[in-house]
Amino acid sequence: MDMDAPSPRSHLFTVRLWLEEFADGGSEWRGKVQHVLSGETRYFRNWHALRVFLQEMSRRSAPVAAAQNPENPLASH
Repeated sequence: MDMDAPSPRSHLFTVRLWLEEFADGGSEWRGKVQHVLSGETRYFRNWHALRVFLQEMSRRSAPVAAAQNPENPLASH
């Protein structure tokens, strides 16, 4: 099996996190996630938004049975 070939059962993402500091002295963690093969990118300010993006990308190519698998950590519950 060619390890470099895209597989609908596998996704590769890059995630960047940084601490955004505000003039009032406050700060907030922010992030950027990119699906490596498609280049699709999202920015997020909370973990829920990151999770939603990962779920969307996994559903696009996952067979219905795999998406409904209770052992799938990205499946909705």
